[in-house]
Amino acid sequence: MSQNTKTKHHHGDLKNALISAGLDILEENGLDGLSLRKCAAKAGVSHAAPAHHFGNLDGLKEAISARAFGLFREAMIQAAEAEGSDDRARLKGICRGYLRFGLNHKGLLDVMFGLPASAFLKASKVPDESDSYAVLREACAPFVPEGSTPEIVEVQVWSLIHGFTQLYTSGRFGDLPEKDADQGLFDQVIALLDSLSAAPS
Repeated sequence: MSQNTKTKHHHGDLKNALISAGLDILEENGLDGLSLRKCAAKAGVSHAAPAHHFGNLDGLKEAISARAFGLFREAMIQAAEAEGSDDRARLKGICRGYLRFGLNHKGLLDVMFGLPASAFLKASKVPDESDSYAVLREACAPFVPEGSTPEIVEVQVWSLIHGFTQLYTSGRFGDLPEKDADQGLFDQVIALLDSLSAAPS
């Protein structure tokens, strides 16, 4: 994630440096490789520093997840923008960005969605920074039938793409090439979104 985590830690940078170190560890070694001690070593600081800032490993995971959700949000937005202005294409683009993020940053996805419910809600909805659910909600809005609850369509889409991403990244579909992940099988599964009717304007 960062080119060189071992940078200056004064003037309040230490907490962010530790979060960056944690991101690097997750990218390199996955969730099993993350620990307070390894994070401190990566950042080049005392082994007591992470506990001082985050309390325990769960606190560190929550802080890392808040940063990761911001990256996740940007990945979905960029993928949607690449599809153009058509509402259905943008929705599929967000799903494509979701899958690509999972494939490229599996360790981050594991820590983000492995949080307890209360910590997950806190980390995933930092105002104006990492509210990734707002991206999904906005993309789903054109397909919410008049008078119905928006969460119904949102949960349908989220369940589809999150389930597909988790199954793909865990190898449940067999030895499929990652470079073609958002084509082929993805296109066939995501075609289920074609059943969503555009809400009347």
